[in-house]
Amino acid sequence: QVQLVESGGGLVQAGGSLRLSCAASGRSFSGYSFSTYSMGWFRQAPGKEREFVAAIPWTGSRTYYEDSVKGRFTISRDNAKNTVYLQMNSLKPEDTAVYCCAARRLALDNLNAPYVYNYWGQGTQVTVSS
Repeated sequence: QVQLVESGGGLVQAGGSLRLSCAASGRSFSGYSFSTYSMGWFRQAPGKEREFVAAIPWTGSRTYYEDSVKGRFTISRDNAKNTVYLQMNSLKPEDTAVYCCAARRLALDNLNAPYVYNYWGQGTQVTVSS
């Protein structure tokens, strides 16, 4: 059992910033360390398809971003806190969506694809006003 809980969403003016957090919990994460889970962020606006935002593998130094957020968003993780973050700067109205985090142990390929992940949080609302 792995539980993911997002926080940090809210209402912000265009050009502002938010930092989303995704905290993982569960007894020993079903026997595995959080550090062995690859993590991703996805978003979905009403009437639109779920969209990849960012991902960070369980190992290695690379991170991955959807083109529209490159240079504005940064994904990071703190394994000691069992938490992955999404720092969002220079927010635009088109960033408005429910943001969800996702996890899959030992995943390294196709981290932009929702099907890779087997654990999902409930999401946190981000609203960017014009």
